[in-house]
Amino acid sequence: MAKAGNRSHKHFQLDSVKIKRAQRALRTKTETETIERALDLAIAEEQNNRLAHEANARFIRSGANIRDVYGALDD
Repeated sequence: MAKAGNRSHKHFQLDSVKIKRAQRALRTKTETETIERALDLAIAEEQNNRLAHEANARFIRSGANIRDVYGALDD
């Protein structure tokens, strides 16, 4: 969560139903905590996607030979 020095005061028009649903899903007490947690989750998701993409690229560059031992991919 952001420290007090990192915060900035913003004004947004947000869907109150979505915020309440997010509060229940994230089990947060305040709207600010809900938005902070949702932003943290979005940032973490982007990082996970980037790491998965990098790992996939390294695997492809490795030239590993993949065999279909079950014959499920044969057409």
